[in-house]
Amino acid sequence: MLNINVGGKLFQIACKVLAQYPITRLGKLALYTDPVKKLQLCDDYLVQKNEYFFDRDPSIFHYIFHFYRSGVLWVMGEMCPSNFVEEIEYWGIHLKYSQRCCRILFEEKQDELSEYLKIEKELEAELEPLESGAQFDGKFLGGFRKMVWNLIENPYSSVPAKIIAVMSSFFVLISIVGMTLSTVEEMKNKTAKMWMEQMEMICAIFFTSEYLMRLISSSSFKNFLRAAFNAIDLVAILPFYIQLLFENLDEGDMHYHEELHKVENVSKLGKVLKLIKLMRIFRILKLARHSTGLRAFSFTMRQCYQQVCCLLLFIAMGVFTFSALIHSVEHDVPGTDFTSIPYAWWWAAVSLSTVGYGDTVPDTILGRMVAFVCISFGIILNGMPISILYNKFSDYYAKLKAHEMSQ
Repeated sequence: MLNINVGGKLFQIACKVLAQYPITRLGKLALYTDPVKKLQLCDDYLVQKNEYFFDRDPSIFHYIFHFYRSGVLWVMGEMCPSNFVEEIEYWGIHLKYSQRCCRILFEEKQDELSEYLKIEKELEAELEPLESGAQFDGKFLGGFRKMVWNLIENPYSSVPAKIIAVMSSFFVLISIVGMTLSTVEEMKNKTAKMWMEQMEMICAIFFTSEYLMRLISSSSFKNFLRAAFNAIDLVAILPFYIQLLFENLDEGDMHYHEELHKVENVSKLGKVLKLIKLMRIFRILKLARHSTGLRAFSFTMRQCYQQVCCLLLFIAMGVFTFSALIHSVEHDVPGTDFTSIPYAWWWAAVSLSTVGYGDTVPDTILGRMVAFVCISFGIILNGMPISILYNKFSDYYAKLKAHEMSQ
């Protein structure tokens, strides 16, 4: 018999049983005759008791001990997969010796743990800034750039940093409100337009200053340009300067072109300016920098892109299927709106989403039956991923808040 002491608990196993598994650690211990090689396999050897000591977890060794006695490796669901794999690798036992049902459940738990750890790592990276205060040590104007970095990137570092973060969100909201009010007919008079332009200029100056402060406090210009939030900041300020440029070009054209040509240029320029002004709507994305909810939503979409893509695929399949069915049933009805399958796509999309505008409706009984099936399919389809997305969103939001509080 071989006396084995694992973490203070004594086990006895017959050497002929261990010899059946010669590639395992205990199998080698039973087969080796050289004492030096035996000592290399264990942590210590007690001469008085003839015990080989192993400084390992005795609770898991019970499953190793059972494996040598029965030839089957038990895998209990409550054990940590990483710890169990580490232990059986130490003893030189492969997971293939376990029963297939246990192995499948264990591998599923391993995958779940790996996915959980991966998400935890990505959540921590979501809150970690691209730079850190230590990166400015020993660099040109390191102290000044670190101070600017704390002001603009670390709202919890000081009261001024918190004020700047609040002001950033405030100016985003002011800018969006101003863009919205500029489309109101009553706000298109000269006085209101002047106030809107001044407010837009103040917002643009603040956003430009904020962008330049981030650029100054960046330790790597390449990483700064790659960052998504910095790209959003650039998109937020570009429309103002492009609009100024086009307006100056417009004034120059007024002096050097004929009247008809001027009208055409002004018309084209007006369309471009409208498009550029519309780009200001992207400023609302700046709120994601200081909003945990928006970050959690963005993170949920990135993590659940497979489910979202499946949902879009099912919607597309439903639109094509039910638009073809409704067209085949309704196309002979006088004055029908379902004159072709592409014309029926809008009805199918609205019905599948259960919005039901009622602008296009079937007239025949068969058409209404198709509509009922389409709406029923839409209810089932929309209900399937919503719970998954919401549960993950609430989970990610809670974890992001917890990470924020810990930081």
